[in-house]
Amino acid sequence: MKQLNKKNTSQLIGEFALQALLYEAALYPKPGLVDPKSCGAHTDMNYFTFIDSSVALAPFLTEYAQLGFTHDGTPLDLFEKVRTLGKKAETAMLKQTNGVNTHKGANFSFALLLSATGKVMNAQKFELPLSQQNTSAIFNYIRLMTKGLLSNDFADLTQKQQLSYGEKLYLEYGIVGIRGEAELGYPTLKNSALPFLRQHCKSELRTLFLLLLLHLMATTEDSNLINRGGISAWQKVKEQACELSQTFSIDHSKKELEDALFLFDQQLIKKNLSPGGSADLVALSFFSGKLEGLF
Repeated sequence: MKQLNKKNTSQLIGEFALQALLYEAALYPKPGLVDPKSCGAHTDMNYFTFIDSSVALAPFLTEYAQLGFTHDGTPLDLFEKVRTLGKKAETAMLKQTNGVNTHKGANFSFALLLSATGKVMNAQKFELPLSQQNTSAIFNYIRLMTKGLLSNDFADLTQKQQLSYGEKLYLEYGIVGIRGEAELGYPTLKNSALPFLRQHCKSELRTLFLLLLLHLMATTEDSNLINRGGISAWQKVKEQACELSQTFSIDHSKKELEDALFLFDQQLIKKNLSPGGSADLVALSFFSGKLEGLF
């Protein structure tokens, strides 16, 4: 790809992030999750809520990237900048959705990934599409940005009167959630999701990402599931997702895969379970794949 100036590149990778949010929202059937044909295990949001939320976040996605491209300071300084901007983005999102939390976790992760991408591309003179080594450098930079994040954010939790569900899970079970994933440089993306996408990137996109969703549900620590159903429910969902992931391959019948996912969706709806953490990782995986020119 022809080398772009910083402003144009920020705009482009911001568009990749918006595309990732919209593709994840449009993917169906997604067990327990909102898609164009089902609200999943959610009663306060639907597919259009996710469209509204994505549009509200769109300008901030580009701004995250631009912050990275123009940053002159330490990784921790950049983290503080994007966290401040991220709070503004979250406020805009909640205003657009009338207070419904659609993309809080995704906003946090995209803020990190976009700003780190901008910083590393500018500092190391990367061009699009990125190589696997370029992508690894971005994840390594995120580790530097988020060093000490868990210990800082979860200090003195026992003294707080009101806890978020992420804070409650950390205190009760030691579940580190998306903060832990970020502080490790998104190992799920680097070591699991992206290798899968690189191997199968010539396949039909919807089937590819449905199988990726199952794979993530089978292997990741999903705090959304744990919050709704506890550890035992999360483990049961992991087992079911693992069985389906082993049953269906990229070349399997699309109709049979859809039927199996529809039944899985109905089961999770009855149990009020939603793998929102895995859905966020699907969007982040799509974005990283776009940066590498996989599709």
